[in-house]
Amino acid sequence: MTSQRTRDRLIERLTEQGITDKAVLNVIRGTPRHIFLDEALSHRAYEDSSLPIGFQQTLSQPYIVARMTELLLANGPRSRVLEVGTGSGYQTAILAQMVERVFSVERIRPLQEKARQRLRQLGLHNVHLRHADGGMGWKDRGPFDAILSAAAPEVVPPELLEQLAVGGRLVIPVGPVGKQQSLYVFDKTEEGIEEQLIEPVLFVPMVAGVVVA
Repeated sequence: MTSQRTRDRLIERLTEQGITDKAVLNVIRGTPRHIFLDEALSHRAYEDSSLPIGFQQTLSQPYIVARMTELLLANGPRSRVLEVGTGSGYQTAILAQMVERVFSVERIRPLQEKARQRLRQLGLHNVHLRHADGGMGWKDRGPFDAILSAAAPEVVPPELLEQLAVGGRLVIPVGPVGKQQSLYVFDKTEEGIEEQLIEPVLFVPMVAGVVVA
């Protein structure tokens, strides 16, 4: 179930759904998604679906990972990228192969430790991990060329917009728990913030102020 043929079928599905960035598709094709899941679920790794990783968190659907990465990089290369919600480390690994440095924040330490091991296994050494409340970003390491959130707040945290560099882009799902959420892109310009609604999505909620040891 982890053969190259299986991975190629996933890429075909992503292409059919409108993912056009060849670099993003190639990185997803070459990244072993099965290592980001417990062994009992690894046979489902190349389905285009989200899967549980414990602590009421999920490994995002490949289409969403591809779409958010494509949107993040649409205006050119990014050097310093903040990821809110390391989770399993899969989205982190995709980003780490496409940008210069990734700064990733995770509030659940056991997930962070597993992600750290997987990133080391893949030889990805340009990732900086922090155990903290992701909604607050990582002010000491900003400003960032881009920010990607893997969790949905009900409203966009102002801290994330503040930590964007001018010319930077925030890709984030927004909406209430268990109801319709939407994927947004926010671009920071000299004049202010430009907002773009992308498509409906469903993400785990961004939980403010709760850190799990």
